Amino acid sequence: MSATGFRQTALHSLVERVVNSTPVTDIHTHLYDPALGGLLLWGIDELLVYHYLVAEGCRCTTLPYDQFWALSKTEQADLIWKELFQERSPVSEACRGVLTVLHKFGLDAKERDLPSLRDWFSQWTPQSFVTQCMETAKVQSIYMTNSPFDDAERPVWQAGFEGDPRFQAALRLDPLLTDWPNAALKLVGWGYNVGEGFSPTTFNEVRRFLRDWTARLNARYLMVSLPPDFAYPSHSDTAELLDGAVLPHCHDHGLPFALMLGVKRAVNPSLALAGDGVGCSDLQALQNLCAANPGNKFLTTVLSRENQHELAVLARKFRNLHIFGCWWFTNIPHLIEDITRMRLELLGLTFTPQHSDARVLDQIIYKWDHTRRVLIKVLSDKYADLTLSGWEPTAAEVERDVKTLFGGGFERFCAC
Repeated sequence: MSATGFRQTALHSLVERVVNSTPVTDIHTHLYDPALGGLLLWGIDELLVYHYLVAEGCRCTTLPYDQFWALSKTEQADLIWKELFQERSPVSEACRGVLTVLHKFGLDAKERDLPSLRDWFSQWTPQSFVTQCMETAKVQSIYMTNSPFDDAERPVWQAGFEGDPRFQAALRLDPLLTDWPNAALKLVGWGYNVGEGFSPTTFNEVRRFLRDWTARLNARYLMVSLPPDFAYPSHSDTAELLDGAVLPHCHDHGLPFALMLGVKRAVNPSLALAGDGVGCSDLQALQNLCAANPGNKFLTTVLSRENQHELAVLARKFRNLHIFGCWWFTNIPHLIEDITRMRLELLGLTFTPQHSDARVLDQIIYKWDHTRRVLIKVLSDKYADLTLSGWEPTAAEVERDVKTLFGGGFERFCAC
């Protein structure tokens, strides 16, 4: 082997060791502190009825949607297991993810024995399973998605509980920003003096609501998912509330505002949660937000592949914009690799390449395992390019860079 080939092999081994051993901060999930009880989903049946697999499984059967939803969760899981793992090879990323989880737990999926898999999962308590999953995935901190408008979640926060310090809160505002008339009625019922229209009093009361819930959750950032046609500035309720309440609140409290752009809700309502789609967003709105609010910090991910390049270019222009993750339909290895390479080449290390978006606790195992595999490949190539330019990174520098990508850069952006 040539000296160059030896150095590149050694460099790849170094990157592989560092990436596989560095703990990650998962900056956006739909998971919950175990203290929130049944809101935390985990186990084999929850993995199988995850909405990615529901959408895929329903393509393989003529069973009417309403009949599928009338089945018990166990029966739904049985159907998906039969259609996607027994009748067909489980080659999709969502199916592969289930297999990766089972493999990491030392379970033999080759036996195709779903009842025995259920027996294994039944031995765990939620708290012990959280630790098992986080240690297996090498995840040190999990950011939740927390909505005061969720009738199952709100009372638990109001009653108070001793939280698990590994779980951090993020205050989600979708009902407030996308359905103001109904949100306003709820706010009135909770003692906030808002009107259907907008006025200084209404904005002040919305800000009081945000202060109350930011403090109650100890929220680390605020967030919303918005459709492709979101426009800013505009006379929409969303834009009015952003200017009148949300952005001033974030500015005053030093909190980032996260925008997840490009989701089309319920393109097939019969699929319920699995029925959402994707659209190409007009990122002029994001450009305008960053330019008009230089004292605010924005976290952003986009759902459409077609928006990725423009988003990366915007992040070059606005240091108050931190882009993150390969969200939802872009969270497949082919696109993760393509998007991450582009971001590294345009932004260096000033972004967060991934978040799990996990809805089922077990998913953090496969989402981070698959992402680490991609990052090893991409970073090895990038460092090899540097060696050809006369620059050889040290082990300490590689460790520093990976810590930055695995949450360090996000934490610094939130704190600055």
